[in-house]
Amino acid sequence: YPTDTVWGIGCDATNYSAVEKIYKLKQSQDKTSMLILTDSPQNIANYVSRVPYAAQQLVEVANKPLTLVLDNGYGVAVNLLPKEGTIGIRAVNHDFCQQLIRLLKRPLVSTSANISGEATPKDFESISDEIKNGVDMVVSPKFQGKCTGKPSSIIRVFEDNEIVIIRA
Repeated sequence: YPTDTVWGIGCDATNYSAVEKIYKLKQSQDKTSMLILTDSPQNIANYVSRVPYAAQQLVEVANKPLTLVLDNGYGVAVNLLPKEGTIGIRAVNHDFCQQLIRLLKRPLVSTSANISGEATPKDFESISDEIKNGVDMVVSPKFQGKCTGKPSSIIRVFEDNEIVIIRA
């Protein structure tokens, strides 16, 4: 499915079995490679024990897609959370994704639509047949909208408001 960044593979973020299927398809168990999408910045607070002030400020000033890595994730399938309990979250700014999340009434898992280690697909045509044939549903390219073709920035925000830029 299309996002505001690149084409992704996703599922209901609360469904353990669906998350496992994505790990198997991507040929990876790297829990840091998957994040969740919410339909608005306000909903980030539904999946962490506390949203640090610095994270709130970053979301307000971000001028491009931003994934926050925050402490004490919850309310999602346990196999999405690495041992340290962090969770990657992005408030998506893409009509199709927002509508899907609202329809599900749950966050959406998001990870790039490629086998781990292969190039990230910038558009629908760049997605391998292995990925297209391995998912339950492929969203029509007509819903692509405005994808940047680039992965989001990733910033780790600790509870004490310390930040670390993982990917600019």
